[in-house]
Amino acid sequence: MSIDTDTAEPTGLDKLAELQADAVEAKPVEPQVDAQGRSYATGKRKNAIARVWLKRGQGRITVNGKDQAEYFARPVLQMIIGQPFQVADRDGQFDVVCTVKGGGLSGQAGAVRHGISQALTLFEPGLRPVLKKGGFLTRDPRVVERKKYGRAKARRSFQFSKR
Repeated sequence: MSIDTDTAEPTGLDKLAELQADAVEAKPVEPQVDAQGRSYATGKRKNAIARVWLKRGQGRITVNGKDQAEYFARPVLQMIIGQPFQVADRDGQFDVVCTVKGGGLSGQAGAVRHGISQALTLFEPGLRPVLKKGGFLTRDPRVVERKKYGRAKARRSFQFSKR
């Protein structure tokens, strides 16, 4: 008993691969840009929330009405904000205007980076795989653990006294 390979039904894996290929081909993602040529995204890190507007420009980054070098004085924080542009090879091609509130400076820098990455994928959907591989699109879920009652801090007990 021989099976003709031309008439044999595809296996489940073959069907799945075909469906995925069709889905990728069928749905080209279009950029989401408003009337002013900006894309908007929200970035979050710890307790900080950043609202980010991205548009074509000379590479100026404004945070809460100040230049990024003035708002984030530490070079490490400025580097964190610029990472999505470096990974995507878009250094100096976009202007960023963002408002950020909550948390400290480190969390705010992470929130701005997350927001810039999200806005870049909305402006140029082709950059998504590069940014995803770099881990810029994933919101970092780590937050400070809350203090519990009967404890000095989140986990530290009060000092034990035998007498």
